[in-house]
Amino acid sequence: MKPNVLFILTDEWRAQSVGHAGDPNARTPRIDALAAESVDFGNAISGAPVCCPARASLLTGQYPLQHGVYINDVELKPKGPTLGEVYREAGYRTGYIGKWHLHGSPDGRYGRRKDPVPREKQFGFEHWKAAECTHDYNESFYYEGADTERKYWEGYDAEAQTTDACAFIADSDDQRPYFLVLSFGPPHFPLHTAPERFRALYENTSIELRGNVPPEMAEASTEALRGYYAHIAALDECVGRLLDAVERSGSAENTIVVFTSDHGDMMGSQGIQHDVKVCPWDESVRVPLLVRYPQRFGRSGNRNPVPVNTPDLMPTLLGLSDLPVPDTVQGTDVLGATPPSSAFIGMPVPILWARTYGIGEYRGVRTARHTYIRTLQGPWLLYDNVEDPLQLHNLCDEPSSAPLLADLDRQLDHWLTRLGDEFLPAETYLHRGGLEHYSEVNNPVGSSTGPDGAWQSTMKEPAP
Repeated sequence: MKPNVLFILTDEWRAQSVGHAGDPNARTPRIDALAAESVDFGNAISGAPVCCPARASLLTGQYPLQHGVYINDVELKPKGPTLGEVYREAGYRTGYIGKWHLHGSPDGRYGRRKDPVPREKQFGFEHWKAAECTHDYNESFYYEGADTERKYWEGYDAEAQTTDACAFIADSDDQRPYFLVLSFGPPHFPLHTAPERFRALYENTSIELRGNVPPEMAEASTEALRGYYAHIAALDECVGRLLDAVERSGSAENTIVVFTSDHGDMMGSQGIQHDVKVCPWDESVRVPLLVRYPQRFGRSGNRNPVPVNTPDLMPTLLGLSDLPVPDTVQGTDVLGATPPSSAFIGMPVPILWARTYGIGEYRGVRTARHTYIRTLQGPWLLYDNVEDPLQLHNLCDEPSSAPLLADLDRQLDHWLTRLGDEFLPAETYLHRGGLEHYSEVNNPVGSSTGPDGAWQSTMKEPAP
């Protein structure tokens, strides 16, 4: 019998921010218990750490320059079967609940974020209670199926969405296996909007900052993290309810449960404020990835060090489900015969906040041990993530690292060749895609509002 799949997708949840990863601030007992029964991919990354590019990669198994969504709010126009469509065609009942963010806003100013997603653009998901994009978690809207009437989740949306997901899991009238995506909005900002009982957990407690947060950002980061961890605590309870529903259904042994995120958040690390992703450092790039499948792996958790990227999730899930992988998929089944030795990191077009910090277009690779990033000007960052997990010591200019840098440079060239990535200036891709008018790439550097600034491909020198 084909396995069920419960795919729990969070927004902006960095890999470090769970108890089982050693974060002293995180209150995640249910997720930690899930980790104890799962394969924990400790080197999972979001190679294009922005909401829409990551989500498009998840659904297509492709990289941004292939699927075309390399900045936020570009409409996904798939060039092959999507994840929901493959499962539906295989006889699954499919469901999607929560944040979508793939219908796009062609005006470049977020104009369709509140509009319903047409049925044909829901890409194979039969049970549909979703919104293009909203982060008002306490007055959160959604549309159901083809209905164009705007509806609202009751209370904190993650809790109501979890209730709906539990009912979907418990549906005993439909004997088909299910593929369900529950896409939470938190812990993405706004950060101080979790239910009061979770915010109260952090009101009078100290926050232990990561060692790469500079002193001048300590106060702002501490305040932001109070809200961030409150959201996380709330979602942990939701995850627990989902796992309980899977157990009650009687199909837990034959259910694949995935817990992950679209990307992380800098939260003051490397001197970059909270609410910023896009960057190549681990706080932005690394994401949690737990896969529990008792029938295949048992319930004794283990760590798998293989580098995993967002495009790899589709072929890996299809492999676990014994379903064929479409020819259009670029990702790799990381549990197959030839797992990848590195993961590709690439931002063809950095959006506003990256530009504010002087970060232009970049490409790179992350192995089980190292991170290497190149800009158009040449090598930029090189870290030994085992010896230097906070990424405080850039090895690019150290003579002793020259052989390592050369090897990683070759690996990056191999990736660029494989993906057909010419590594061109960002404005070239914007021009090709007709996206020069998008506000996220057109604001003046240092400003968060206004469409007046002209795009510059090389801003200032990359941040040290």
